[in-house]
Amino acid sequence: MKIVLLSLLFVITLWADAHIFVYHRFGDSRHPSTDTTKQELIKEFQYFKDFGYKVIPLEKLVNAIKDKETIQDNWVVLTIDDNFKSFYDNGLEIFKKFNYPFSLFVYVEASEKRYPDYLTWQQLREISKYGSLEFHSYAHPHLTNMSDQSIKDDFSKGLKIFKKNLHVRPKYYTYPYGEYDKRVEKIAKSFGFDAIINQNMGAVGQKSDLFDLDRSALVGKTNLKYLLKFKYLDAIWLEPLVYPKNGVLKSIHVKTKERAFGASIYVSKHGWQKAKVNDGNIDKTVNLKLLKKRNRVIISINDKISTKLLMKDN
Repeated sequence: MKIVLLSLLFVITLWADAHIFVYHRFGDSRHPSTDTTKQELIKEFQYFKDFGYKVIPLEKLVNAIKDKETIQDNWVVLTIDDNFKSFYDNGLEIFKKFNYPFSLFVYVEASEKRYPDYLTWQQLREISKYGSLEFHSYAHPHLTNMSDQSIKDDFSKGLKIFKKNLHVRPKYYTYPYGEYDKRVEKIAKSFGFDAIINQNMGAVGQKSDLFDLDRSALVGKTNLKYLLKFKYLDAIWLEPLVYPKNGVLKSIHVKTKERAFGASIYVSKHGWQKAKVNDGNIDKTVNLKLLKKRNRVIISINDKISTKLLMKDN
């Protein structure tokens, strides 16, 4: 038995740093691309349990990064975006059964105006007994298309209504649609959150930016084992930093202390390609036309990854 346990711990250590995951809908077959069936949720939760993963509150991970404490390789944080009523109807009972903490990010307008597919304020207050409630904007807008003042107005209005109805001020924030850039990030940080979470596939390590924490989606058909193998790559992005004006990504230049001779590069809609690593430098000419409004560029070295999101403004 001791040998089995030691082997299990060794495997987990090799897999990854801490991971943050996001869910949306639960047991709602009308929206398969953002839904997690009850059967799939139970299967994922059982996987965490069987393989020694520890589901912790988001606050514990954030505090560990703040205090420069060791990030455990088996830590998992579960988050839920968009306060759909399917969580109350189909998901909450399973979270309670496994005693797994969670953070639910509230789309304020949906509850305030009583949109039929969303949770009421009373239901949210009941849910807060089992997990934390956090902020996901007032109107769930495409922030990169908005003026600075419009973005600030959405934050101010949403936070005021949130506090009025839930009697707490949220500590954490997630971007609607996972869309952001440096301008949006700067405004979001000005509202005093303890951490901001993106929706870029990856992991969280001791050097992760508290205001740009990576988070992988568990919706539709997902390969949990694949996502858990990723580790945090400490990397400095030199190019690209913003969406190129002509829509053509000419080159990718990243610096890292990771020891390797080769890396893999991913660009949305273009797939993966190989790149050389020279003394910690990845400097590759690609000349790729970006094909989406929201493009992800990923660097992968030894199962460690770092992601850059490039948003095209309207």
